[in-house]
Amino acid sequence: MYQHWDANALVVLITAISVSLAVLVHYEGLNLLSRWLSARHESHRRRKVLYGIFGVLALHVAEIWVFGAAIWGLLMFPNTGIVAGAHPLSLLDAVYMSAVTYTTVGFGDLAPIGPIRFIAGTVALTGFVLITWSASFTYLEMTRDWRER
Repeated sequence: MYQHWDANALVVLITAISVSLAVLVHYEGLNLLSRWLSARHESHRRRKVLYGIFGVLALHVAEIWVFGAAIWGLLMFPNTGIVAGAHPLSLLDAVYMSAVTYTTVGFGDLAPIGPIRFIAGTVALTGFVLITWSASFTYLEMTRDWRER
């Protein structure tokens, strides 16, 4: 058990805020993207799919940065943990760690130690859910735009 309950509470709070922000960004981003793609001319069906893919990728990059900034910020507080492999952890290191966690590639050269592990595990779950949501969105857009007329 961790002895620093204040650090644990801070990690849980920042994790909840980060997940909420990432889900909100994804929801609103897909909503805007869907409306924007629907407004495009029908003769550019294949191009619309590419726009959709690039839009979804941009959303995921933004969400990775949300989690990276949260991890980096949390490590500024005492007793929240460390990241083995990068000491001190730079912002870009935190974003990199967020990316490999978000995409569920897993830990390799950077690994969280201490209460910070909670956000890392939650990033993996959130990334998995948001990536599958994007896959469903992309499938629906392609079905609508690629079916034969």
